[in-house]
Amino acid sequence: QVQLLESGGGSVQVGGSLTLSCAAKGDTYRGYSNTNYCMVWFRQTPGKQREGVAGIWTGDGRTYYADSVKGRFSVSHDNAKRTLYLQLNSLKSEDTGLYTCAADPGLCPSNTWMERRYNYWGHGTQVTVSS
Repeated sequence: QVQLLESGGGSVQVGGSLTLSCAAKGDTYRGYSNTNYCMVWFRQTPGKQREGVAGIWTGDGRTYYADSVKGRFSVSHDNAKRTLYLQLNSLKSEDTGLYTCAADPGLCPSNTWMERRYNYWGHGTQVTVSS
């Protein structure tokens, strides 16, 4: 099985930047072998539904972004370090939330990547953006 652990969250001012990491732990990680993974960052604020922020397919590195973060966030994956990253730039107050990474074998369809089921989830790292 795969365990995911996020880090890098914190409190920043509007316009600031953060880099989030999601390290994969466990004895196996099929994304590095014969299985490609869809890996996604979600965020959630109390009282609101979970929102897919950005994703990446390990098969070819294709990335996906919510419209609200396009041009500001960048998702990447380092196979050697077994780590998913999210670079957050030009942060806005509405970017505040608990950021959680998720992963699952398979594809990341462009029209369903936010809604599909994921087998592996981290516990999240808090991002707070204030003016």
